[in-house]
This record gives sequence, structure tokens and C-alpha cells, in this order.
Amino acid sequence: MTDVAASGSLSGLAALAAVTFVAGAVNSVAGGGTILTFPVLAAILPPDPGRMVTANATSTIGLWCGSAAAAWAYRGERVGQPPWARWLLVPSVAGSVLGAVLVLVLPPSWFDACVPWLILLAAALFAVQPRVSGWLGRQSAASAAAGAEAAGAPAGGRLLTAAGLQFLVAVYGGYFGAGIGILMLAVLGLLGVGDIHRLNGVKNVLGTAINGTAAGLFAAGAACGLHDVAWREAGIMAAAGTAGALAGSHLARRLPATVVRRGVAVIGFALAAKYFFRP
Repeated sequence: MTDVAASGSLSGLAALAAVTFVAGAVNSVAGGGTILTFPVLAAILPPDPGRMVTANATSTIGLWCGSAAAAWAYRGERVGQPPWARWLLVPSVAGSVLGAVLVLVLPPSWFDACVPWLILLAAALFAVQPRVSGWLGRQSAASAAAGAEAAGAPAGGRLLTAAGLQFLVAVYGGYFGAGIGILMLAVLGLLGVGDIHRLNGVKNVLGTAINGTAAGLFAAGAACGLHDVAWREAGIMAAAGTAGALAGSHLARRLPATVVRRGVAVIGFALAAKYFFRP
């Protein structure tokens, strides 16, 4: 295994901290901060064959603290949430385990080949995010008009459908994860949980479960010598991501996030093109 402890210049680490701060804020609002942190890590880590997997594992571990901070910051929006919402933690953890295990057991070259497509998917999710928000708004209004099933399970098998979709989102989250917040918001919108802030409150808890499960497995994999983790970079990301998540959670209630999301989408498409056409 490559010694990644000595990776990254001071300027590279400073850039990583700045980008992770923004990623933490983006994650608290919609998710997808991995689009920003992953390419920075891939650029500053030693150019060995397992660099992409190392960058992915390091990004997941480093961003987890920010996810937990965002979940804590949105604790007020979860007051009075329906009891059945907690059951979505089960497919979240199970799917994340499967996704992370796929990273650990499949050849690193497979992950490398998927990277451009994963980034392109995440960028596309950001691009359609305003439409998702509009749809969620209509769903919330319809739920309110119908009396919203706050106490009981959603009618028509929607909870079972949402659990299955959440499992698929979690598999992707455990494997790579950029953009899972938007996917989860769409899933939760099926259930009429509430407005966008209440949706974010539940989404951040589920995202913390997905990221935390994958981070634990990646840390265990590194301890067993299956791959590397750049622990210094992960530590810097944990601090910067937590600060960004708290700042983003605070501002999300006061400022529109459209400009930030569009900017991230543009960056994502550019990065996808870079990885598609790399030599």
C-alpha cells in the first residue's frame, strides 16, 4: 500500500479545507458535496492505481462529521415527525453496507471506470434540483389539503415503495454518494413528510446513517489493508466540513440556494468531462 500520510502540499491542504467547507454547506442543503471534495483529493493524493478508491474512502470519512452536524442543526425540523420515518434508517444502513462492500471487493479499475459516470449523474441531479423542489412543494401542498397522514403510515403502499427506493439510494451512497441528498428529498416527497425544511431534517439523519455506515466500513477496510485512507486529509475535512455544515444549515433557512446549486452543477459537468477525456 502507498503511504498516503505524506500526501498533499500545504497549498493543496488549504484548498481541500476551503472546498470541504463549501461541500459541508452544500450537503446540509441538498447533498452532493462529494462532487467538490473528490476531485481535490484525487489531485493531491499520490498517483498510484488505487488513488480513486482512496479519494472516495477519504472523502466519505472526512464528510461524515459534517453530515452529523447538519443533522443536529436541523433537529428542530424533526419535532413531531411521523414515527414511521425512522424505519427508513433500515434500508439506509443496509444499502450503504452493500455499496461500500462493492467498493472494497471489486477491482479498483472498476471504480475508476465508473467515476466519470458517477460525477455526471451527480451533476445532472443538481441540474434538475429546482424541478425536484417544485415537485416537492406541490406534494406538500397536496398533503396539507388532504389532511396529511402525519401519525399513521402513508396509504397505498407508499412507505414500502419509498423504503425500496431508499435502499437503492443508499447503495449508491455507500459506493460514491454525490447527490444522494436530492434523491432522498424526492423519496421523502412521496411520503408527504412536510415542507422542504422538514424534508431536510429527515434527509440529513438518513444521510448521516448512510455516510456513517460507509465510513465505518472504509475505515475497517483500511485497517485490514484492503485500501488506503489519507487520514490527515480526512481530519482536515472533518473540521472544515462540520463548520460548513453548521454555516449552511443556518443560511439555508434565510437565503435561496439556487445559485450555489447551479454553480455546483456546472462544476460537476466540467469535472465529468475532465474524467471522460483524461488520457
